[in-house]
Amino acid sequence: MSEGDKIVIKNFSAYYDTTQVLKEINLIVRPKEIYAIFGPARSGKTTLLKSINRLTDLIPGATHSGNIYLDGLDLYDPKQNVTQLRRRVGMVFDLPTPLPLSVFDNVAYGPKLNGIRQKSHLMEIVEKSLRSAVLWEEVKDRLHDSALRLSGGQQQRLCIARVLALEPEVLMLDEPCSGLDPISTASIEETLLQLKEELTILLVPHNIQQASRVADRTAFFLNGELIEEGSAYQIFTSPKDKRTEDYITGRFG
Repeated sequence: MSEGDKIVIKNFSAYYDTTQVLKEINLIVRPKEIYAIFGPARSGKTTLLKSINRLTDLIPGATHSGNIYLDGLDLYDPKQNVTQLRRRVGMVFDLPTPLPLSVFDNVAYGPKLNGIRQKSHLMEIVEKSLRSAVLWEEVKDRLHDSALRLSGGQQQRLCIARVLALEPEVLMLDEPCSGLDPISTASIEETLLQLKEELTILLVPHNIQQASRVADRTAFFLNGELIEEGSAYQIFTSPKDKRTEDYITGRFG
């Protein structure tokens, strides 16, 4: 574990009751990169993301062994403040989940919970977050409209803005484009490429083409195991493991 690593996963296994869903995972994510985790369904990708910000704590019967470190701090240390952790490591899921509130109030929701009340300060946060999510120009005249009236792609970028309003250091996205059309998908990918200038991004992509377009480094998971990891270019042009090659070329999955 070197000093500059953002996330270090060491010998991490995860279980739901007696079913092992992750097997001795070892992985390093560097600051300000897009790290894509791909593989077929039920390979443990979502469980890994949820383990990093301890959303698995909310799942009955979920247990783990091994360690996950953020900036060298053990995330499963009993003294760890889980609420603070989830602010530092934000997560966006596959289906957009805007609150039944205005666009403005969706983004301001987290800052308000944290005690920010001044309208001008909230406006600054909302504008900055929407700009970072590449959504500001599309909604700046609709801030007081219901978020539910936005398109699917806009709703997903609004969900990203809502997480960004809490100023996370790590942004995790679980198939954020799975229900979106190609134009909306391109907007999300543009957003991610801009955000990696400030954030570390962990992405479970909708498909391997998305991983090849946006990822700096990538890992292939299969049946809960990390099969291979490396630069996106190397993985997609000259994978070392035949199982990786078979998946990329469509022979299975």
